[in-house]
Amino acid sequence: MAHSLRFVVNCSILFTELPLLERPRAAKAAGFDAVEFWWPFATATPTSGESDDFVAAVEDAGVRLVALNFAAGDMPGGDRGLLSWPGRESEFSDSVGTAVEIGGRLGTIGFNALYGNRVEGADPAEQDELAATNLAAAAEAAAAIDAVVLLEPVSGTAEYPLKTADDAIAVIDRVQSDSGVDNLRLLADLYHLSVNGDDVDAVLERHLPRIGHVQIADSPGRHEPGTGELPVDRWLRDLQAAGYTGWVGLEYQPSETTEASLSWLPANLRAIT
Repeated sequence: MAHSLRFVVNCSILFTELPLLERPRAAKAAGFDAVEFWWPFATATPTSGESDDFVAAVEDAGVRLVALNFAAGDMPGGDRGLLSWPGRESEFSDSVGTAVEIGGRLGTIGFNALYGNRVEGADPAEQDELAATNLAAAAEAAAAIDAVVLLEPVSGTAEYPLKTADDAIAVIDRVQSDSGVDNLRLLADLYHLSVNGDDVDAVLERHLPRIGHVQIADSPGRHEPGTGELPVDRWLRDLQAAGYTGWVGLEYQPSETTEASLSWLPANLRAIT
């Protein structure tokens, strides 16, 4: 096991046995010092009280919020982001402001901007132009707290256009060239990349300097490492050997309880050392 890697629990997919605001404390009790969340609110514009309650839950648990998604629409309903969705620009912008404000209080260093599905009746080129504009604005906002904005290839949704690491890198290069921002990074979810047919070994070798965050799950099933066929442990060793200094997010669906699903990771490797 890669001893120098830093692991973070995704509390939007793990510890779902508990109410959302109780999950940071459960992560701490399981030995972790850091958490990450998808967008934790019902709307793109939570009240200040809702934001304060979320911040308090993280602070009171004694963990750090390493990464946070911007609002992504109705995820259970199939939405996968607002970045490229015409007509929802204000929702995305509002969620960026809220996320950066929360992140400034909790030491967050990465914000995931899910690209969004292709919208029926919308010109893909216009969606890409909108995404580039929104990404540049989000990157500028995140830079104010020394954070990066992450772009993620995703599997399981045919309408989501970013399938491979190269797809995401091409968008990042476009935005950085056009706007001059320099804090856009690849979110390398090794499960999504593998399921989409990307060559994970090549991605780690070719794009390591561009990777701002890593997430893992096994396949088939998207459960914890060791339940499927992916060489997750080898990929983690490769990341360590290559000098990866970012975080590795546990973003999988537990095959049983969350506690049981964590047995693959020894307790001494869960805390930040």
